[in-house]
Amino acid sequence: MKTWKAAQLDRLKPLVFLLGLFPLGRWVWLGFNNGLSANPAEFLTRSSGTWAFVLLLVTLALSPVRRLLAQPALVRWRRMLGLFSFFYVALHTLAWAWWDRSGNWLSMWQDIVQRPLIAIGLIATVILLLLTLTSTHGWQKRLGRGWGRLHQTVFLAAALSVLHFYLIRIGKNDVVEVYVYGLILVGLLILRRWPVLNQPAK
Repeated sequence: MKTWKAAQLDRLKPLVFLLGLFPLGRWVWLGFNNGLSANPAEFLTRSSGTWAFVLLLVTLALSPVRRLLAQPALVRWRRMLGLFSFFYVALHTLAWAWWDRSGNWLSMWQDIVQRPLIAIGLIATVILLLLTLTSTHGWQKRLGRGWGRLHQTVFLAAALSVLHFYLIRIGKNDVVEVYVYGLILVGLLILRRWPVLNQPAK
C-alpha cells in the first residue's frame, strides 16, 4: 500500500471537521423536525455523552490503525478528533449542569457527592480537560517526557467513561451497548500492547 503523505491527509482535514460536527448538525435537524423525543433535555444529555465517548474511542483507535496500515501520517487527525471528543464532553457536562441541576452550584455539588456515577463522570471530564489544554505542541515541549505520561491517562478517562455509562444504563437494565463499548476499549488496549504494533512506525 502506498504511504499517504502528510499533505494529502491535511487536505482531508476539512472533511474530518465536518464529520465531527455531524452529531451537532443531527440535533439541529431533529430539533426542527420534532425528533428530539418527548424529553429533549434528556435526549440531548444522553446523546452528547454517547457521541463524546464514541469519538474518544475513534481517537484512541487511530494509533493502532495507523500502525496496522503502515500509515504514520494518520496521527495528524488525532488532535482534531480528540478535541471534538472533548467538545461533546463539554456539551454533556453543560447539559447536566443546566437542565438537570438548573445551574445551581449547591445542587451540582450534592449530586456529585450523592451519586457515584456523577462523580466518576466528573473525574473523567477533568482528565480530558487537562489533556485538551495540554494538547498543543507548545505544551508538549514544556512538559517533555511528562507530556507522554500525562496523556496516557486518556485510557483512565476512557475506563471511567465506560463505568459512568454502565451506572447510567444499569438502572434501566439496558447495558448491552455498554458491554460493546467496553470490549472495544479492551481491544484497543490489547492492540496497544501487541508487540508488532508496539514497534516504532516507520
